[in-house]
Amino acid sequence: METHEINKRFTSHFERNGHTRVPSASLILDDPTLLFVNAGMVQFKPYFLGEVPPPYPRATSIQKCVRTGDIDEVGKTTRHNTFFQMAGNFSFGDYFKEGAISLAWELITGSVSDGGLGFDPDRIWATVYEHDAETAGLWRKVTGISSERIQFRGAEDNYWDMGVPGPGGPCSEIYFDRGPAYGREGGPAVDEDRYLEIWNLVFMQDIRGEGSPKKGYPVIGELPKKNIDTGMGVERVANLLQGVENVYETDLIRPVIAKAEEFSGRRYGADHADDVRFRVIADHARSGVMLIGDGVTPGNEARGYVLRRLLRRIVRSIRLLGVHEPVLTEFAAVVRDTMSPSYPEIARDFDRISEVMRVEEEAFLATLTSGVRIFDLAADETKRAGGEILAGDKAFQLHDTYGFPIDLTLEMAAEQGLSVDEDGFRTLMEEQRQRAKADAAARKQGRGDLSVYRELLERHGETGFLGYTDLQATGKVIGLLVDGVPARSASEGTKAELVLDRTPFYAESGGQVADTGFLVGAGVELKVLDVQKVVPGLFVHRVEVVAGEVGIDTELTASVDGTRRSAIARSHSATHLVHAAVRGAYGRRAAQAGSLNSPGRLRFDFTTPGAVSAGVLTEVEEEVNDYLQTDAEVQSYVTSKDKALELGAIALFGEKYGNEVRVVDMGEYSRELCGGTHVGRIGELGLVKLVADASIGSGVHRVEALVGTDALRHVRKEQLLVSQLANTFKVPTDQLPSRVEDVLTRLRNAEKEIEQLRTQQVLGSAGTLADKAQDVHGIALVAEKLDGEIDSGAARALAMEVRNRLGSRPGVVALFVPQGEKVSFVVATTAAAREKGLAAGKLVPSFAPAVGGRGGGKPDLAQGGGSEPTGIDRAIVALRDAVAAG
Repeated sequence: METHEINKRFTSHFERNGHTRVPSASLILDDPTLLFVNAGMVQFKPYFLGEVPPPYPRATSIQKCVRTGDIDEVGKTTRHNTFFQMAGNFSFGDYFKEGAISLAWELITGSVSDGGLGFDPDRIWATVYEHDAETAGLWRKVTGISSERIQFRGAEDNYWDMGVPGPGGPCSEIYFDRGPAYGREGGPAVDEDRYLEIWNLVFMQDIRGEGSPKKGYPVIGELPKKNIDTGMGVERVANLLQGVENVYETDLIRPVIAKAEEFSGRRYGADHADDVRFRVIADHARSGVMLIGDGVTPGNEARGYVLRRLLRRIVRSIRLLGVHEPVLTEFAAVVRDTMSPSYPEIARDFDRISEVMRVEEEAFLATLTSGVRIFDLAADETKRAGGEILAGDKAFQLHDTYGFPIDLTLEMAAEQGLSVDEDGFRTLMEEQRQRAKADAAARKQGRGDLSVYRELLERHGETGFLGYTDLQATGKVIGLLVDGVPARSASEGTKAELVLDRTPFYAESGGQVADTGFLVGAGVELKVLDVQKVVPGLFVHRVEVVAGEVGIDTELTASVDGTRRSAIARSHSATHLVHAAVRGAYGRRAAQAGSLNSPGRLRFDFTTPGAVSAGVLTEVEEEVNDYLQTDAEVQSYVTSKDKALELGAIALFGEKYGNEVRVVDMGEYSRELCGGTHVGRIGELGLVKLVADASIGSGVHRVEALVGTDALRHVRKEQLLVSQLANTFKVPTDQLPSRVEDVLTRLRNAEKEIEQLRTQQVLGSAGTLADKAQDVHGIALVAEKLDGEIDSGAARALAMEVRNRLGSRPGVVALFVPQGEKVSFVVATTAAAREKGLAAGKLVPSFAPAVGGRGGGKPDLAQGGGSEPTGIDRAIVALRDAVAAG
């Protein structure tokens, strides 16, 4: 049974049983505790946590997931994958244990002809939490499974929570017995290779505290509603139903291995080391395509770093299979062909995905060349020192700086007859992991106690937002907090958080900053400083009480600063137009990667694998301003997400959308899903002026622009500056660029002439210095302190000239240049001196400590510096002693 068919049967089964089919969420969600979506329940967390009421009592989904905690283990076994699909069914206070067991059993043991998966019921085992006799009884009642095939296990195996305080509960796992050929008898408790877990049913009924019940801590309460969260591993089920040995041989993964076989001429299954490489390629190619498809770009931090690491492991693995040509885009095409039936957006966006991979591979191949040079130097240094083991910190540097996986370093070291200090390397890696874990833990604890906000949302419902049509409205105070604690009132001078039943104030979201303004009531006035959606749907006004006292149930008139709102709306509308123009210039690969819309100014980030030329941005600016002349009407409407996408509306990566979405149309030029505020007609923008652009990371570019009056002020300021420069240079403005270039050319030429004169002056003293050479046991030694105004380049040239003046004599030249609180030095030796064993690089350690410094170089020339100019005289004495000692 093909994997896509398994997915289809799963969702159809639950739809027939009253579940709403929910599309997979993006792998990137706005969750501070997660780098990537790693489970099917993640997009439903707000419902489980009670932050927002669920829009349906039952749901089902096939969620794309990425887990990256054990990237280094991928390929070594057939059990690890970074990308996988999680099929799930969810109940929000509807059915519970019996319903979950019954629905799962019907699907897995139902006949193929009736839409089931067709597993042999006599080979199904179940595990339950050791204190959950109820679930064991339900398994026997609902399925007729024998007690011998129901095993009780401890909390470590059969209790689930999110790893932070919140909901949790016992779980029941479903296993399939693959038979004696795969291991020992005795059920999952004995052998989890023979008995393969395919489905986990979580019964969320508890509230856990700081300590997890998985670690023996007690639960601190019960959830008001009992929920169901299940997850079936799609790839594992495909493994079993397709009759193959492991997930890497299933229909969606094996084609990538086949492509690698085609490139390399090697065969999967013939050699264990090669098999590891084939599996790395297959797994990481899928993860890479899916991550890029959801808007991740390679970088050096967080998500971007993980993606870069995955792609570089593919390149490394294919090189170890003997392929040195760029191949990432070929693997990406295979992933597109296999995965697009379930995820059509991959095919639609493949040009961008492929381009990101191409650019990253080219960059890494160049980096690989640099890294190989660093490795060669480290290997040579190790051999010269008589060592046979490459230091762990060198291996770590290659991994951390150049992206070299340790096995590539091991192989390169072996080719040179060296081993690697793997223990030292892994110690440094573990220290890095612990730092990452500490950062992750800090992210998990970053959010404060949201329970009071959730209670307000549950009691009063979502805040009514009136700001699309009204800038002034009345509302009633339904929540008040001072210093994060609920309060009945707040008096003059107090800063507080205030929730109204309805408001015209826009809460910061979607890149648009929050509104500001005032709240006024009988004898009370408050200044609105900020508005945030602390939990989804609840608008929290951060206010300062200017006069009087405000309390619960106080009626207030909310007035938004209209001038500021209009400026923000112009910026947000301009962002949409800039986005449309950028996509027009670069195609679908130019995807929005972030924005900030503030009064009169916008910032727009977009992904593009290649360089962004100034000429294209000029065209973008002209195109946007040309379109403003049409004064097209800006319309907004609510429709289904599917209908919006059919109309060509752009959905942004990483954003979570419901079944109904708001679309903002600016004629046929721009159509986006957006919840922000906008102008009524685009002519209101007046002028859009791009004022800055820069690369802010690998494949991510940022432009900044001014809008309306702010743009006009900027243009006037630039005009004034140009006029002043034209007056200064006494030329018409159109001749100003050539005049400035002429002046700069003359200035550069003058500087070169001055430098040449200075160098000639310095070199003119070479004869005098050579004449002052001291004879130290047959060696002509010139050791002098120079004028501090000489730069290091001139000092080096002078040292070489003095060395030349010494002719065929054995000679050593050392020049010291004090520069404030520092000192630089250069040492040169003649050929005759080097024949006597006096190498410049080896002389440096003899005197450098006297000036608090160090240095090095080649036998004929070395240089360095220190922080103690007062030690120059001592350094000269130390050098003289070293020369005398030979």
